[in-house]
Amino acid sequence: MATFDPSTVSTVEFEREKYRKSEGLKSVITSIVSAIVLIAVIATSLHYSPGWERVKFTFFNWEYFVKSLPVVGQGLLLNIQVLFFAVIGVAVFGTLLALLRTSRSAVMLPLRWIAAFYTTVMRGIPMLVVLYLIGFGVPGLVTTRISPTVLGTVAVVLSYSAYIAEVLRAGFNDVHPSQRAAARSLGLTNLQTIRMVVIPQALRKVAPALMNDFISMQKDVGLISTLGAVDAIRSAQIMQAQTYNFTPYIAASVCFICMSVPFILLNDWYAARLRKRELNGGIV
Repeated sequence: MATFDPSTVSTVEFEREKYRKSEGLKSVITSIVSAIVLIAVIATSLHYSPGWERVKFTFFNWEYFVKSLPVVGQGLLLNIQVLFFAVIGVAVFGTLLALLRTSRSAVMLPLRWIAAFYTTVMRGIPMLVVLYLIGFGVPGLVTTRISPTVLGTVAVVLSYSAYIAEVLRAGFNDVHPSQRAAARSLGLTNLQTIRMVVIPQALRKVAPALMNDFISMQKDVGLISTLGAVDAIRSAQIMQAQTYNFTPYIAASVCFICMSVPFILLNDWYAARLRKRELNGGIV
């Protein structure tokens, strides 16, 4: 009778792991080489372009870039401040809209219709139009002066709450009804079930989508400059008007990129982690 040798399996698995590592290394090297070649081709094409020197001076002037960074960075602080309060407002208002849209109570039917109408309309209106409506329309309704920063923050909250509400609604609906039934059988109230069972599971499922909306919001807070708020974009515009050079806008873009990249990498990591857990049969 043949005997089973565990070392044979270990050897085969070792060879498989070794092969996977070698293939992974080849893929990394190939990716690096192809990226270098592509960058070299683009750089060469730009360098020998007839109008490159003029474009370089107008948009990529190192002297103006260094000179504009402190001013643009000061304006970026306002963008971060607006983003901070907008995230809080969007989280609260968006969650409320999502709860209204997923409510099964007959009493909440009118509010559910209102929430559905709001999310449908607000997702169809461009962000810039919302800013104009809030920034220039609301001050006409009151006699007191309202800061354009406050109006811009309100516009961002009203616009992005509709998107966040739909993402959260999808997450709430994705939670299996048996989870609610189990929570109710344990004696939890409807509010406790939502707070302790539904919302935690839904957030794990839709976290990558929420992070994408957050990254988009980081960029769109720069639109508050249209209301007169002196943020990074407005500071770049002021410097451009003084120097007739567009490099300050590039400096502002670099600032926004530096602010967004960590969250983009975090989102990619978390999405990969979720996929890995799903493939391994774990609970998302």
